[in-house]
Amino acid sequence: MLELSQLTRRFGGPGGRTVLDRVDLRLEAGEYVAIVGESGVGKSTLLNLVAGLDRPDGGTVKLSGTDLSTLDDDGLTRWRRDRLGFVFQAFHVLPHLTLAQNVALPLWLQGQQDASSMRAASEMLAAVGLAGREAGWPRELSGGELQRVAIARALVHKPRLVLADEPTGNLDPHRAGQVLALLRERVRAAGAIGILVTHSHEAAATADRVLRLTGDALVPVTNTQ
Repeated sequence: MLELSQLTRRFGGPGGRTVLDRVDLRLEAGEYVAIVGESGVGKSTLLNLVAGLDRPDGGTVKLSGTDLSTLDDDGLTRWRRDRLGFVFQAFHVLPHLTLAQNVALPLWLQGQQDASSMRAASEMLAAVGLAGREAGWPRELSGGELQRVAIARALVHKPRLVLADEPTGNLDPHRAGQVLALLRERVRAAGAIGILVTHSHEAAATADRVLRLTGDALVPVTNTQ
């Protein structure tokens, strides 16, 4: 379970701008939600707090009972390594690694630098429709294929939490639809919690439910059109 309680973030010190003001959210395993909202409302800030990449000025983030505020920087690094999968808009696929090596990277960071990590990478590449491409290089792929590699990498270590920040912003509508369907399918299959942040109504509509961030609340959206 993921639980955000009274989550608050301010920038600029005392008297500065409050981006998030006592935001609450509770998600169970297997839930896949989309968060929408105007530019600057704090969607990326919220993801960074949930990922432990930033620290709140108030409130807590808890995953499966672990309160991120109780972890030091090393503890947060280990937590992200073991529990988190992140899909970025810009892919962040490493050009000097093969596709299999890119996907295996989270397992390597966990100390699984053996044949099992490459088998897991191969299986995940097959799951995202890239079977037989293990030895290929990122420069040989289209944008949609690169995003599939990024999804495979985010899921290979079986994280409990998957975050996606505008993962289809660089893709054409056809490729975007494929990537979104794949992301939803793999999050559900893994029994993970998935959060998609997007400006796109079409992308949001692929989630189980849609929430609009207003700065001080996450409000259910019944119509994404």
